[in-house]
Formats: sequence, structure tokens, C-alpha cells
Amino acid sequence: MAEAIYVGGLLVATPKLDDPNFRRSVILILEHDIEGGTLGVVLNRPSDISVTQVLPTWDSLVTGPPVLFQGGPVQTDSALALAAVPSGQEPLGWRRLHTGTAAVSRLGTVDLDAPPEILAGEIAQMRIFAGYAGWTAGQLEAEIGEGAWYVVDAEAGDTFHDDPGTLWRAVLRRQPGELAYVATCPDDPSMN
Repeated sequence: MAEAIYVGGLLVATPKLDDPNFRRSVILILEHDIEGGTLGVVLNRPSDISVTQVLPTWDSLVTGPPVLFQGGPVQTDSALALAAVPSGQEPLGWRRLHTGTAAVSRLGTVDLDAPPEILAGEIAQMRIFAGYAGWTAGQLEAEIGEGAWYVVDAEAGDTFHDDPGTLWRAVLRRQPGELAYVATCPDDPSMN
């Protein structure tokens, strides 16, 4: 388990975190600055809103399920897109995450104001998130200290996981030691 917060890492909600915005969530960290705070997106909250309803021109480039994901409770009326490129190239309209982590080295944000045609054929996978998760300087560190989050390494398939509803358990299950047992925690701890 990683100790420090870093771009490309995952925040995994602990069973004691019962805030409905983050309960059993897995968040990919997109930006982290000790003085400026942290920004990420929840990877495992698909919505009922299809991409076609909101951003129809991007629908053909989205990796299934073809819906908007609830990226977090901040600015839910705005959209943020993540895409993976198949090569080390940086296509127009795509900006690489500033991370040294190999698992997410081909991941970046997409300029949704750019014409989708310039990225068609340039990206391998893409998801669009409504809103994001954000913390002010020191806030996330305090929440981690209180036991609300685990900070773990991401794997290449996490961002575009085939079954987002199982991502929380899958990420925990692959962790070393006792942390893997947390994946078996029931939805309602009183049922334990």
C-alpha cells in the first residue's frame, strides 16, 4: 500500500466512510499539489445518463458503458474526459497526466471543446465524467489520517474497468496482506 498521495494513484474508500458521495468509491488522482489541494474522479459511479444525451458527438469514442460517470460532487454541471492513447504519442486535444506511474502513463485528459474527429483513431479508450472530487490543501491528508481512505497503486485496467460496480472489491482484493480482506466487508457492517 502506498503512503503518499500522488497523481495516478487511487484513493479507495474505507468501509467506515459513509458519505454517500464517496461510499465504496475508487478515485483516480489527476492533480495533487501540497499547497493547492487534490483533484480526482470517481471511477466506479456510472450514471443513467447516456453520453448521447449530453455530448452526442463524443458517443462513438466512449468505452462502455456509454454513459456519463459521476466523477464527484464538485461542479457536476461540467464534464471531464479521460482517454488512453495506444502509443507514447500525444495527439492534439489530449493532455497527459503528470505522473511517473507506468500503469497510467498513457492516460490523459481530453479537451471536449476540440472536434472529436481529431482524436478518432488516436485514442484507445475514453470515459466522460460529470463533476470531480476535490480537496483543499491538507484536507485529504486529514481524511486519510482519520481512516477514510486507502491510497493504493492503480493498474492499467482500473480507469476503464468493464464492470465499474465491482471495481472497489477488485482493487482491494489485489492488495497485499490484510488489506485484501477488506474486500469481503459486507455493504452493511452490522450484518458482519
